[in-house]
Amino acid sequence: MILQTIEKMNQNIKFAVIGGGSWATAIAKMLCVNLNEIAWYMRNQAAIDHIKAYKHNPNYLSSVEFDTKKLILTSDINEAVRYADYIIFAIPSAFLNGELENLTESLEGKVIFSAIKGIVPETFLIVGEHFHKKYTIPYQNIGVITGPCHAEEVALERLSYLTIACGDASKAKVVANVLAGNYIKTKISDDIIGTEYAAMLKNIYAIAAGIAHGLGYGDNFQSVIMSNAIREMKKFIRKVHKMKRNINDSAYLGDLLVTGYSVFSRNRMFGNMIGKGYTVKSAMMEMSMVAEGYYAVKSAYALNQEYKAKTPIIDAVYQILYEGKNARTVFKKLTEKMD
Repeated sequence: MILQTIEKMNQNIKFAVIGGGSWATAIAKMLCVNLNEIAWYMRNQAAIDHIKAYKHNPNYLSSVEFDTKKLILTSDINEAVRYADYIIFAIPSAFLNGELENLTESLEGKVIFSAIKGIVPETFLIVGEHFHKKYTIPYQNIGVITGPCHAEEVALERLSYLTIACGDASKAKVVANVLAGNYIKTKISDDIIGTEYAAMLKNIYAIAAGIAHGLGYGDNFQSVIMSNAIREMKKFIRKVHKMKRNINDSAYLGDLLVTGYSVFSRNRMFGNMIGKGYTVKSAMMEMSMVAEGYYAVKSAYALNQEYKAKTPIIDAVYQILYEGKNARTVFKKLTEKMD
């Protein structure tokens, strides 16, 4: 009886997904399992037309078939925002500000959840802070969706875990309930700031793991990079937002490990190409996907000029990607700082 009541309450809350990439597609898939209808904004009208005709996203996770009767597809972000009570943003952080410039509909009273793993480059803020400071959305109406979870494994319906963080536990539970399913386990957290920074930082460390692999370092050294990365992450997040948290929880360590090691990790793939000698531009062109860690490392490095946490891995990746330093030379120096 209680479960039926919760399900009925969830059905009355309207959700919108903002984004047309793989993670947005995976979130739309999860929501459609539990909800009768969702709005889905993507700027690519051709992709919308394709989904309406063939029931799958032509560009991302094309194996996922949608019941199009459940989808309100739109290329107008205002239409999606107007429809929804809860809005899940799942677009690359580098493009968020540009998309929001098209927004004329008010966000007042809306609940915003970020599934974005990065920092908004125009403001050097994580997404939750960006919405709070620029759009005056109260923190109790802001949340984060984090892993460890790859969109590709959601498409394959492999067992995956999500952490839903929000200052208001009841709102976190709403999102946790509508995303949960036979192959999706969810839990809630009150560490909005820490989980979002962890989601951003793990992409930088995945690039570092990829560079190491591309340079020919083996599994032994990559395990050292990962163990040093979780300690570095802990120091950085503690400087930004000090609170009681277990950095070994899956939202932090688990998400770091899957991004650092998985064959589905675009950040690791990007780093691997850099290690093999690709330029940043050529690696991005060949991938035809956004590696969030590329943008994140610039922001994290700039932020750390203020926080002054000890971050040799972030510094090394920044030197390679933004200062044009030789990857092999930088990593040789980095190996001497690892323990």
